[in-house]
Amino acid sequence: MRLITCGLPYANGKAHIGHLRTYIPADVYVRYLRLMGEKVLFICGSDCHGTPIVVNAEKEGIEPRKLVDRYHEHFKKVFAAVGVEFDFFGRTDSDYHHEMTTNFVKRLIDNGYVYSKEIELAYCPNCKRFLPDRYVEGICPYCGAIARGDECDQGCGRYLEPGEIKEPRCKICGTKAEFRKQKHYFFKLTAFKDFLLDYLEKLKGTENALNYAKQWVRQELKDWCITRNLEWGVKFPGEDLVVYVWVDAPIGYISYTREACKEKGCDWEQIWIKGVRKEGEIRWANITHFIGLDIVYHHCIFWPAMLKAADFALPSAVVASGMVKVEGKTFSKSRGYVVWVEDDYLKAGFDPDYLRYYIVNYTSHQKDLNFSWKVFMDKVNNELIANLGNFIYRVLHFAWKNFGGDVWDLVNSDEVLDDQVVEAIEKARDEIVKALEEWEFKVASDAFMELASFGNNYFQSREPWELIKKDRGECAKVMANCLHLVKALVILSYPVLPFSMSKVADFIGLKDFSFDDVSKFEKVRVVKKPKLPFKKVEEEKIEEMERIMLERIRKAEEKEKASKSEYVTIDEFKKLDIRVGRIVKAEKIKKSRKLIRLEVDIGGEVRQIVAGIAETYEPEELVGKLVVVLTNMKPAKLMGVESQGMLLAADVDGKAVLLMPEREVPPGSKVR
Repeated sequence: MRLITCGLPYANGKAHIGHLRTYIPADVYVRYLRLMGEKVLFICGSDCHGTPIVVNAEKEGIEPRKLVDRYHEHFKKVFAAVGVEFDFFGRTDSDYHHEMTTNFVKRLIDNGYVYSKEIELAYCPNCKRFLPDRYVEGICPYCGAIARGDECDQGCGRYLEPGEIKEPRCKICGTKAEFRKQKHYFFKLTAFKDFLLDYLEKLKGTENALNYAKQWVRQELKDWCITRNLEWGVKFPGEDLVVYVWVDAPIGYISYTREACKEKGCDWEQIWIKGVRKEGEIRWANITHFIGLDIVYHHCIFWPAMLKAADFALPSAVVASGMVKVEGKTFSKSRGYVVWVEDDYLKAGFDPDYLRYYIVNYTSHQKDLNFSWKVFMDKVNNELIANLGNFIYRVLHFAWKNFGGDVWDLVNSDEVLDDQVVEAIEKARDEIVKALEEWEFKVASDAFMELASFGNNYFQSREPWELIKKDRGECAKVMANCLHLVKALVILSYPVLPFSMSKVADFIGLKDFSFDDVSKFEKVRVVKKPKLPFKKVEEEKIEEMERIMLERIRKAEEKEKASKSEYVTIDEFKKLDIRVGRIVKAEKIKKSRKLIRLEVDIGGEVRQIVAGIAETYEPEELVGKLVVVLTNMKPAKLMGVESQGMLLAADVDGKAVLLMPEREVPPGSKVR
């Protein structure tokens, strides 16, 4: 039994085309494997825990489970609509998953790979709680970019441990966070560096995943904090904490497999614990993970180390898709560069097979995919319809119209297949098999499209519309070869185009087919009046979809512009930490006409601040004065001197006039 998994969709928003970059190729792969006679279990499910779900549920005033219910059902509906057929689609907030995760974590503890440690965590004094992951925002300690609590998502992309982020601030109320100590639990990731290097050298999969992972492991690994301060999640054994979502989510692969095996009558332990073979320290499992490039770190470093520590078998391949762009722009929901699967595509009435073909055939699985509505129309009309659809319909229509669908009364021998027809079919089949071994789904789809081109040339060069007037028997032989090609094309393209090819199979009475049937000689007949397998995409429809996207982008730009306007909300103002400070030292900066270096007491702390006020004030007259200071401004260097804040001043005829309290107040007093 071979297990294929897909990265778990996060139950926190609707499905977009970026999701399908992973799920459709995985479904195509599974369908091909089954045609080749392999026993495959295809599983996935909703990732239901983590702070983003809690944050969004709080905003909507609902329980996290209700939010999860909504998006879990949404993804199930979308997957069914685009033909992604999982054997089991679970959810991580289920009882069976909580049980599996708890048992897995206990194995980690019992095997000595988990320890507790007091660490300093961001704490919001206003909300009166520790701030996990998405509740906190600050500065990345590695690259200096603005980052969220668990990842530098706008900068270097590095995973951040709790307590690593600099200048933390509560994302809910905007208050500057404090660091307080609390006990948390860590997984000994550092114990697995040598093992991971060995594992990654032997792991199969796409080069983008393997190369990234190897680079990261060669750098310094750190032990991994696996607990969080949340109510929503899998409870950590014996503590008032939950298991970190990136621990419990991949365990979903195991819990979903167990549930699927209950339904299918297979042994989940044979897959996940016993495996298929042992090779040194690695017990390999016949498991392939399909994931997005953004979660390689978790699947190629954290996950195999966890499995090894808990004495489970290891996945044999990780297949990572490239990223997605929309109309040549970086994919962005907030900026409007997004295609929603249900609202934009399915509700507009587009055939799901068109999107499946586009995603599979646009480019190599490892490369970035650009979705463009005009390119989409071109690929459908000039490839699927003009090539594949054209050949299939011409053949079926001609056979139905001129032979009543049955050419075999005029063909005396079973030995009717032309060698070149047989060779073209076998070539396409072999190329597809080889492409699948390398996870090159574009190459596989190109192979059956090339076979369709061969079919069009074969049909056109033999001119059956003329031949039938001279020799019906010879024409029948030509059509027998063309019908054989149609059958082969149905089977070879079915994994990519299951909806369309199921209809064509019905026209020729083809049922329960497999890869063995591709070259097998059969008396193919047209048993029903054929219809066009594909419908042309009209330019007016594409222009409408482009208008919808442009309107979305326009609204996003207006929203961004409004957020930068002269008006601010009270919540935005609260993010500014403005205090009264007392200047304790002041001196001019050499070689600068405007800058003065100040040391300012802001209440229990003296900050160095560089201000452009030398044309208005002499340094000696500033000492002892009370000023107003913005203290949470990102540090910057001016003339080589670091400034750790900004003095507030009025602009009077181009010169700075400092704002000062009207009477004596203690340094550190906040401006509200």
